[in-house]
Amino acid sequence: MRVVIAGAGSVGRSIARELLSHDHEVMLVDKQPAAMRVAQVADADWLLADACELSTLADAKVDECDVIVAATGDDKVNLVVSLLAKTEFGVPRTVARVNNPKNEWMFDESWGVDVAVSTPRIMTAMVEEAVAVGDLVRIFTFHQSGADILEVTLPVSSPLVGRRVGDVAWPPDTVLAAVVRGTRPIAPSQDDTLEAGDELLLVTGDEADEDALSRLLVATPTDAAAGPVTDPTTGTATATADDDAPVRDVLDVLPPPEAEDAALLRPDDLPQDDARGPR
Repeated sequence: MRVVIAGAGSVGRSIARELLSHDHEVMLVDKQPAAMRVAQVADADWLLADACELSTLADAKVDECDVIVAATGDDKVNLVVSLLAKTEFGVPRTVARVNNPKNEWMFDESWGVDVAVSTPRIMTAMVEEAVAVGDLVRIFTFHQSGADILEVTLPVSSPLVGRRVGDVAWPPDTVLAAVVRGTRPIAPSQDDTLEAGDELLLVTGDEADEDALSRLLVATPTDAAAGPVTDPTTGTATATADDDAPVRDVLDVLPPPEAEDAALLRPDDLPQDDARGPR
């Protein structure tokens, strides 16, 4: 597979090294001379030029690559590179880095992006997944379909504890994909019984009722009013979950990036000479 990476910073070089270790052909493109650290990724091809220019992409033979990765620290550049690669060169697959999570809504197929990767979102998801009990946590969103992967750790107070998977009436457009019990992943069958502390991974469609799912997974308001529930295995009290708590998006606890690191974009910010906008 041939991959062109726009952006030869630490992220771009790391991606290049991983791809090269899997025997892929890689070219790194960057307009900054300081980024030309060729010795660090000696097996890659390098091009000192502006990836937002059509001539640069032509020199990089983007039309012959299988994937282009826009991995710069500038969301505007990543959008332009993705759009040009898709519309002018017909690249089969475009992957774009999102630096400011608030710009993520623009990284979709209308701007030529097949896969948007938001590092802050992923890192925050991992933190929340590690500490949240009883809250739905949105781990990942598929941009083309709008489907979500949600995670929840069942508290002792959950009405699903002790129930068979086959007896649970899941809301429409909701699929239980996996159960993680301790360190063991389980492909759930109809006869499996859910236990307190189980991590459930669910896939929900674009029209899924997440409020109904939250009500199904956590204690009812009557149960919550009764106070903490004692875990019979540990003897410790566990607070009940709030029935009205919404699904926690992984961005809810994320502070906005510094302006100089990842600026918030508006559609008018994109250079009209390089990219004429979605067609």
